[in-house]
Amino acid sequence: MEQFKGQARLPKFAIPKRYDIRLKPDLSTCKFAGSVSIDVDIVDDTRFIVLNAAELSINPGSVTFAPSNSSKVFEASKVDLVEEDEILVLDFSETLPLGLGLLAIGFQGVLNDRMKGFYRSTYEHNGEKKNMAVTQFEPADARRCFPCWDEPVCKATFKITLDVPSELVALSNMPVIEEKVNGPLKTVSYQESPIMSTYLVAVVVGLFDYVEDHTSDGIKVRVYCQVGKANQGKFALNVAVRTLELYKDYFAVPYALPKLDMIAIPDFAAGAMENYGLVTYREMALLYDEQHSAAANKQRVATVVAHELAHQWFGNLVTMEWWTHLWLNEGFATWVSYLATDSLFPEWKIWTQFLDESTAGLRLDGLAESHPIEVEINHAAEIDEIFDAISYRKGASVICMLQSYLGAECFQRSLASYIKKHAYSNAKTEDLWAALEDGSGEPVTKLMNTWTKQKGYPVISVKVKDQKLEFEQAQFYSSGSHGDGQWIVPITFCCGSYDKKKAFLLQTKSETYDVKDFASDSDKSGIAHSWIKLNVDQTGFYRVKYDEELAARLRYAIENKYLTATDRFGILDDSFALCMARQLPLTSLLTLMGAYREELEYTVLSNLINITYKVGIIAADARPEVMNDINQFFVNLLQYSAEKLGWDAKQGESHLDAMLRGEILTALAMLGHDGTLTEASSRFHAFLNDRNTPLLPPDIRKAAYVAVMQKVNSSNRAGFESLLRVYRETDLSQEKIRILGSLPSCPDQGIVLEVLNFALSPEVRSQDAVFALAVSKEGREVLWTWLKDNWDLIVKTYGSGFLLTRFVSSIVSPFASKEKVKEVEEFFASRTKASIARTLKQSLERVHINANWVESIQKEKNLAEVVQELAHRKY
Repeated sequence: MEQFKGQARLPKFAIPKRYDIRLKPDLSTCKFAGSVSIDVDIVDDTRFIVLNAAELSINPGSVTFAPSNSSKVFEASKVDLVEEDEILVLDFSETLPLGLGLLAIGFQGVLNDRMKGFYRSTYEHNGEKKNMAVTQFEPADARRCFPCWDEPVCKATFKITLDVPSELVALSNMPVIEEKVNGPLKTVSYQESPIMSTYLVAVVVGLFDYVEDHTSDGIKVRVYCQVGKANQGKFALNVAVRTLELYKDYFAVPYALPKLDMIAIPDFAAGAMENYGLVTYREMALLYDEQHSAAANKQRVATVVAHELAHQWFGNLVTMEWWTHLWLNEGFATWVSYLATDSLFPEWKIWTQFLDESTAGLRLDGLAESHPIEVEINHAAEIDEIFDAISYRKGASVICMLQSYLGAECFQRSLASYIKKHAYSNAKTEDLWAALEDGSGEPVTKLMNTWTKQKGYPVISVKVKDQKLEFEQAQFYSSGSHGDGQWIVPITFCCGSYDKKKAFLLQTKSETYDVKDFASDSDKSGIAHSWIKLNVDQTGFYRVKYDEELAARLRYAIENKYLTATDRFGILDDSFALCMARQLPLTSLLTLMGAYREELEYTVLSNLINITYKVGIIAADARPEVMNDINQFFVNLLQYSAEKLGWDAKQGESHLDAMLRGEILTALAMLGHDGTLTEASSRFHAFLNDRNTPLLPPDIRKAAYVAVMQKVNSSNRAGFESLLRVYRETDLSQEKIRILGSLPSCPDQGIVLEVLNFALSPEVRSQDAVFALAVSKEGREVLWTWLKDNWDLIVKTYGSGFLLTRFVSSIVSPFASKEKVKEVEEFFASRTKASIARTLKQSLERVHINANWVESIQKEKNLAEVVQELAHRKY
């Protein structure tokens, strides 16, 4: 049996065809018993059957194999569960006959509290604490619930039966066919599923209410939530029904199951999980409360529902062959969720907000410790770490770039044929390229391999020389070092107006482009004076570096509002990245930021605010003496939009203005702006007296909470205590998270430590503790010491799930000194594990980048004068 250990994949001598699973969860002892009968096809001579299992106790006497063409029953002579490889090796001591047979296994397990496998979540009903049983199997945890071939390519059908307390709701992927009540227990059996992967099997048992609707072709759609919260499911229900109809048309294939249930789970590690026909969500990603949810919450619910429902086709119907191709699932679902949301809510301008996805992808992919979109996975423990900004966000961005290059219609046609061809089966990245190449006649495989098989992306440098544009590509690293990657880059650019747009593929290191044809006869000097913008509307996944002359023209174009919001966003974001990479002085970045003083577009301002946070931390480490001026400059930058928006919502204002108001006021509070702090305090007191006061609607609550925490210290704790009281009183997850995310912004270190300890207390669900890591720059050191003191407890709570990686990256990345790198490396030397290795390296690389950036800012000669001028400029 030694030959089966340490392998990435299961041996291929037996293939599962159908599972008949029976589970009996006990919600008071938090244990479960089960049995599984699997139709297996033996395709090679073997005396072993090897499948996955973990944290289960197998009843050895129950393991039998009965070939369908004889009456003989084989009993396993040895049953070994190898925990480190999560495999179950069954030795039948004689060669099994080829062909179909029935493998039977009995087992027991524990309903764990780690939010993976078959686990327990807690909720309150009539003031009493109760358990529910929930499954979360992606990527590789079905094996913690029943023995199975737990790989995406091992598709089979599933017949599920549950024995549960008779008063509870029991759901699975398929509709119920029969319920037999027998006193306190009932036996619920479900229709057999179509062929699908193990990671999509799902079961939920608990007390729930639901709201229901139907699509036009009769699919029953329900949203389940805790008793008493059913109304909060109506918004998601409406989005789901409309989205299913939209995808049916877009993919030209109907939804494959008779029903779709979506359910809110109080303890849930990810945002949501696309289980076939039974999609599970965090409460904050599914529930929307008219009274107490903010506009940002509404948008999050819509995009998450659209993302999960996209998976019902892209992922569930057509499944990646192995985790190397995870990005096909996640990148695609992310991209198409924007398509759906835009169709349902055009007024949200969601494609402009898509830039936040691209930016997150670009930030991670600028690290030497990034990874290619297609990444080799050699052990199940490595899978969790690739559920990251590369798979989701870079994945979505390169799909967006390709769709923009091929054209929307051709792209959609080719996708529909890809789905038809691979339905109920598995596919690799190459299969998608082949379908798009067939449909477009373009060299898609050659183009896209440069984006998915190597990590990173290029920065395109552009300059004007005698009526010619010179383009050059080089790999971009946030560290400023030089990589040797080369890409096939779809370049687009405009010169002086959006009517004049050019596109070409840059296939070499550099190229010149004659722009004489841009200039009309009357305007021969066009190129000499016009602004030139590359990567029009930011559809390409790359950065652009302009020479000084072109950069100055773009600054002028921004001040005069000649450019689209997406282009204004791109110029700012690229400049920030180039500044971090020490290819642009901080003075240049700050001068450019000054051109955005009259910006009113949500996505652009939101990014501007994020940049002020990051620059603020780095500048304070580098040049504390200029911080008063820098903060004054940042306050001035936001003043125009803050005054335009005010504190109170205007009649009929846009969803985007509602989101923006909260972000701007939060930023002003963090900058310590007196007027904002005073106003926030008086509105917060009105809110304490009346939770429904119109003075503090959900969109500005976080801003008020942050403002209150700016004034809190050990001798003035009232605001802190009041916020904890609001936290304890609300049962809305979104409100709890708003508060958790505001508490750590306090500049007082003693209070920050109290907040962090509160986050690990039973009052905070373990999935939510990460929101309390958003400390101010004053809190970084406290946070690091706290992590060291609580590391064992944190590891015990989060096991090897992806939430553990959040602790590492949030706490380590903001530092900016080389001494800190050594300290962190020493601490983790004896504590590293496969599931955090990649994240730790990335976080340390960020600290190095920050430290070099600090050193370079310290050397900038005229920083103090420039900042002083910007801070006191009169507009």
